[in-house]
Amino acid sequence: MAREAAALAEAARVGVPVPHLHDQSPFVPSAAPSRAEAVDLGGSYLLMAKVPGQALPQRLLRDEDFADVRPRMPYECGRVLARIHHRMDPDRISGLTAGDQLDQLRTTYHSTGDPLPVLELAFRWLAARRPSAGRDSVVHGDFRNGNLIIGTDGIRAVLDWELVHRGDPMEDLGWLCVRAWRFGAEGPVGGFGPRSELFRGYAEESGTTPDPEAVHWWEVYGTLRWAVFCRIQAQRARQREAEGTLELLAIGRRVAECEHDLLDLLGLAPAPVSDVQVAPEADLFGTPSAAELLAPVRGLLTEWSGQAAPRARYLGRIAVNILDTVSRELSLGPSARENHAAALHRLGFRDEQDLALAIRQGAVVPNADHRVVDAIRSATAARLSVANPGYPRRTE
Repeated sequence: MAREAAALAEAARVGVPVPHLHDQSPFVPSAAPSRAEAVDLGGSYLLMAKVPGQALPQRLLRDEDFADVRPRMPYECGRVLARIHHRMDPDRISGLTAGDQLDQLRTTYHSTGDPLPVLELAFRWLAARRPSAGRDSVVHGDFRNGNLIIGTDGIRAVLDWELVHRGDPMEDLGWLCVRAWRFGAEGPVGGFGPRSELFRGYAEESGTTPDPEAVHWWEVYGTLRWAVFCRIQAQRARQREAEGTLELLAIGRRVAECEHDLLDLLGLAPAPVSDVQVAPEADLFGTPSAAELLAPVRGLLTEWSGQAAPRARYLGRIAVNILDTVSRELSLGPSARENHAAALHRLGFRDEQDLALAIRQGAVVPNADHRVVDAIRSATAARLSVANPGYPRRTE
């Protein structure tokens, strides 16, 4: 937290819009000018001034109040990022870490569970196409739609500096363009608009024009990073008494969205996603089927959450989405598992983990065998058909 406080102070010094820092936790050099130590409130904290505006992406992208400012956002984001990268001095931020981001992500990924073929493909693609090293800059680490306070006059504050580090500045531009942060809108830059405006703002502020290929590399990296983060959230949900378990479980299934996006970014044309549910077959347990039992529970949750307080309403929507996922898996899962297992066996792999490890070790090159690519594309489509069948159509 001391690093975040120092980053906020340095950002304010060079004209990056951030909330004013009034106070922070004790026993560390204070970024606030008032005193070197703060009152001990029993935990770590940053006390900042309230900044009026909106940070919810769905409202920023859809509310009429922000219709005029939306087209300006890519350009403004470019200018603000250029200030972060070209004006902020990394040596003025104590504890600022550096390191190879791809190697660090790979190490984290290996701790999150069984390997997945698409993620292994992305790691190999990134390792083979590293861009030339950029300038050593302050990197925000989480600059995206959702971490900005925006008013009708533009960006009022950049929030959430806890992932700040030093490295290649193009990392921030690629992360901002990751599809997850478009929230269903079309514009590549946070859902707001085109990359060309992001690059124009960056160049006008810094005198340096971003390399589109380097930004694309970091967008692939960012999409892979979000996939790994989703796997981490699923792990957290398995911990007993984990806070926000419902949300964490839902995020865990979003890996399928990342797989779809990675195939698209790597030029491997994701397979079509089905939203057709299969009628339940009679089996040992008779009728009503499991899916039929879930339907009225879903309806009741929808009704109750519609009448609840905002937080309960939000959790109710997540619960309904999870029930829909379970229902689709009950319907589509058996045949999808059987078909995928058969495809893998025809290719000589025991299971998906076996294929993923073969890709990691270079024993198989998917681009050289269309059957391997087809199996990977089909598996990704099957997972997305269960997790979120409407996802491919949200911006296509």
